[in-house]
Amino acid sequence: MIFGNYIDGLWQPASESRTFEKRNPADARDLIGKVPESTATEVNAAVAAARSALTGWRSLSSDVRAQFIFKAADLLSRRQGEIAAALTREEGKSLAEANGETGRGVVILRYFAGEGLRPVGDVLPSLSPNTLLFTERVPLGVVGLITPWNFPVAIPLWKTAPALVYGNTVVLKPSEHSPLTGQLLAEVFAEAGFPAGVFNLVQGGRETGEALVAANGLNGISFTGSVATGKTIARACVEQGKRYQLEMGGKNPVIVLGDANLERAVELTIQGAMKSAGEKCTATARAIVVEEVADEFTRRLVGRVRELEVGPGTDSRFYLGPLISASARDRALNYLEQAQREGARLLCGGAVDPARDDLAHGHYLTPAVLDRVKPDMAIAQEEVFGPVLVVLRVSDFEQALRVANDVAYGLSASIFTRNVDQAMRFAREIEAGLVRINGETAGVEPQAPFGGMKGSSSFSREQGQAAREFYTQVKTISLDRAD
Repeated sequence: MIFGNYIDGLWQPASESRTFEKRNPADARDLIGKVPESTATEVNAAVAAARSALTGWRSLSSDVRAQFIFKAADLLSRRQGEIAAALTREEGKSLAEANGETGRGVVILRYFAGEGLRPVGDVLPSLSPNTLLFTERVPLGVVGLITPWNFPVAIPLWKTAPALVYGNTVVLKPSEHSPLTGQLLAEVFAEAGFPAGVFNLVQGGRETGEALVAANGLNGISFTGSVATGKTIARACVEQGKRYQLEMGGKNPVIVLGDANLERAVELTIQGAMKSAGEKCTATARAIVVEEVADEFTRRLVGRVRELEVGPGTDSRFYLGPLISASARDRALNYLEQAQREGARLLCGGAVDPARDDLAHGHYLTPAVLDRVKPDMAIAQEEVFGPVLVVLRVSDFEQALRVANDVAYGLSASIFTRNVDQAMRFAREIEAGLVRINGETAGVEPQAPFGGMKGSSSFSREQGQAAREFYTQVKTISLDRAD
């Protein structure tokens, strides 16, 4: 596979001296290709192209812009199988999940194309009877999008689609771990016929991202990734006077009360924790269970987790695939070892089957469950980003709520109960941007705002009509009679 950048409507091949290898996490012997490590020169060229295209693009009617996005949705739908297969190959999640994510990308594009004809302002009463006072939302300008590898179709599209429909131009930098999916998305936008410079792609890693944040001519950055990188971006944007939007980590709890449907609670807790090898910012990380059902819940949970098979995402027999890299697997193992030293009990998983040849060259880890975890342990406070679930035992709902809120993050949270009063109290008092009742912590619909509280975000929201807040700015207009 030959990778390149897409700048000003043209594909630009990588320089041999500035490339890195991308390999399949399920089998590191599979070289997917050499990827450009774009420098500030390429990044600045992409931003300049976007700046040049901005006036023409924002001058189009929102309906015309929407038609380009509808066409991109149709093209993505046509290539869904191909892109899903590429996603599985470079990221590792199951083909079924990859296909579902790509289909979700089609829905995202169509949703935001439809947003193009929503109201863009308000008429306000004026103190003068001869004055028409109104507001209008106008594009932010040129936006840089820095996206992660764990949802390499959905996240770039839920940033790109609203940016474009509201009249902005875009420079997308996908993760260095998902360059193939990023390139295929750029092919879709190129084939849809967007004017040159409206959508640009630059490949690369940390240095490329830093160059994009620092680029002159950029009006805003939307970032999804780690807390440390997000804070660095925020500081840079404040100094440079750029708008920024950050979606970062999570340490998402499920609370299981004594009246819960345990069968449902177990299955959805596992689904939230173990699908995509736990590599989701909304993945379930903590099961906070009242003592009266803790033994039964844990028994059922461990029995079901032991049934989950690990293997290549291309094989439908396997529930979860590899982690993205060897360092990601080592990080998860280090957390498991530290937790056990601190007194936690490993009930299952946390290893690799050495007897299986099909796992020998991938970054696999069997799904792990830890019991007797205390709220102040590192594994109960810090994001592991792997197939690891901890069980914390509490006496009652009050303690469960305190433990759930006692972390730096606040992305998503769930409770399993039949008690409407406690469910409503949980919804009001949990410090999380996404709240589920009798559902898993992961997942949100395209029309619903997405984002977290506390250390999980910059307090902005993505998706749905909330996306308009970041990608537009308000202009107030006063119109008076000439005579």
